[in-house]
Amino acid sequence: MTIALWTGQILLAAIFAVSGALKSTMSRQRMLETGQTGAAAYPLPVVRFTAICELLAVVGLILPVLLGIAPVLTGWAAVGLAVVMVGAMAMHAKLAVTQHKAAEWRNVGVNAVLLAVCVFVAVGRL
Repeated sequence: MTIALWTGQILLAAIFAVSGALKSTMSRQRMLETGQTGAAAYPLPVVRFTAICELLAVVGLILPVLLGIAPVLTGWAAVGLAVVMVGAMAMHAKLAVTQHKAAEWRNVGVNAVLLAVCVFVAVGRL
């Protein structure tokens, strides 16, 4: 179980490190060009705030358990990312329905998988 949890944590950390870094530095136009339609649908300050939260969660996914200092924070970091995934799923589903973009349903599926991994890590670490 420990190996599975670490695998989930590392996977989430890698994905959200890239996501947070990109969303914290890209312009709205660049986000649209790279397919980050959900992030581009929110006001830029909200996207930047979410990106910072994602980057903080990356630290929370790895360091507390690795260092043995307040390891419960790893579970809470996963809960925070699960909340982000619910918001992302809602936005991509809205875009799929309102703009009739079938590709958005793929994004909903990816978000659902990431949500499942977040829940797995949260339950395993809390």
